[in-house]
Amino acid sequence: MSAETARSVSRLCCAVLVGIALTVLFLELASRRLDGPSYVAVRQAEFGYFTWFIAVAFVPAVAAVVVLVVVSHRAGSPVFRPALIALGLFVIAGLITAVVNGPINVEQLSWSAQNPPADWARVRDHWQLAHAARTVALVGALACLSLARGDDPQSG
Repeated sequence: MSAETARSVSRLCCAVLVGIALTVLFLELASRRLDGPSYVAVRQAEFGYFTWFIAVAFVPAVAAVVVLVVVSHRAGSPVFRPALIALGLFVIAGLITAVVNGPINVEQLSWSAQNPPADWARVRDHWQLAHAARTVALVGALACLSLARGDDPQSG
């Protein structure tokens, strides 16, 4: 596989993931208008769908970026450095998911929609801030992949 092919695949996968992250960000911003019971009901309803959907998008995106890093390194391509930075941003996004968003998702599944915990808004805010940071990392990764120039001056 050429570095340019690997870069195209990684950009496509990353763009899909960024689209999902931005959609979730805007849905979360809209959900700030909801009261506690409504917010919890929405979060619990979307959990089953979004969890597998995001995993299906995240895993191929990371795999594509890893392939790009390896292929561009072997080829001595100038795409290597931006690809490596993009991979680092993916790692950051994954860590945010594992340390903040994932545990909060699991916690929210045990909440009662009829009687949410007293600190539900604080937990929501924490999740949303972490998701915003994760989204920024993914947008940064996409920017690195998109702005990187290969050996061919016409690429990009």
